[in-house]
Amino acid sequence: MDEKPESVTGPATGTGAGAGTGTGTGPGGGLDPRAELSEFLRTRRARLQPEDVGLPHFGRRRVPGLRREELAQLAGVSVAYYTRLEQGNGRNVSAEVLDAIARALRLSDAEHAHLAHLAKPKQHKKKPAARAEHVRPALAQLLDSIDHVPAYISGRRSDILAWNRMAAALFGDWSELPVKERNWARMVFLRPEYRELFVEWDQKASDMVSYLRMDAGCHSDDPLLSALVGELSLKSEEFRRLWATHDVKEKSYGVKHLRHPLVGELTLNFESFRLSDGTEQVLLTYHAEPGSPSADALRLLASWGADATKAATSTGPGTAAP
Repeated sequence: MDEKPESVTGPATGTGAGAGTGTGTGPGGGLDPRAELSEFLRTRRARLQPEDVGLPHFGRRRVPGLRREELAQLAGVSVAYYTRLEQGNGRNVSAEVLDAIARALRLSDAEHAHLAHLAKPKQHKKKPAARAEHVRPALAQLLDSIDHVPAYISGRRSDILAWNRMAAALFGDWSELPVKERNWARMVFLRPEYRELFVEWDQKASDMVSYLRMDAGCHSDDPLLSALVGELSLKSEEFRRLWATHDVKEKSYGVKHLRHPLVGELTLNFESFRLSDGTEQVLLTYHAEPGSPSADALRLLASWGADATKAATSTGPGTAAP
């Protein structure tokens, strides 16, 4: 499996604001794919210890994790080959070699897919940088018809594109925000009310950065994504720290614990459904266990609709309005 990629003269590095933390930009205004690949491999290697993979632990290590030669041995490639790949040069790497490196690094499915996107980026047709995403009218109608389940559609960069009345009751009336601000990453890191809304805010913040990293792997040439990452890196130390970890995750399913200002704490199950129309949009829904206090709380929110958050301001946090 030992292949020879074209030579490089040194490690790829980011440029511009955030260089050194994985927020460098490429020549087209997007994220630098070579820097992304280099940092991703380095951080995945750093989290493994020799004993984790059955290797002896000899001598003092200057940096945490496996050495390059140890990783190359596990993957069955030459040290020179792996070194070039970790320097950001994956243009000629085969799927077979990527699979071997993914196994050696013990990557998750999402991380494996991210590695493939970074090493062998797809060529996208050029689109206007500021082209807005749109939700199909029939899909918007479907959202409106869902009466008792908070639901919304997110697009690239975790932009919020459409939502129903229950989502407005649960998360706040997004129609009052400028279009640019209807973005989960901006809200989670820059708006204090969302830090209060999510009981496990740290996990929510980590998830949001991991979703953005997946987007960056698929669309490193997206200047709007690069601008979003740059803005959040300047305004939020927590975002900078999480972005530098290079963790990735796909939107999936799970449980969210919320603390709503009107009805108090809720425990909701969420599901995400990726649309099959080529838009990369995702439908997300939240529901409570039948007969639970959270189900009762959702019914109360349904009676208030988009005015639920405003009602909380006048009645006090966690107090049911008359």
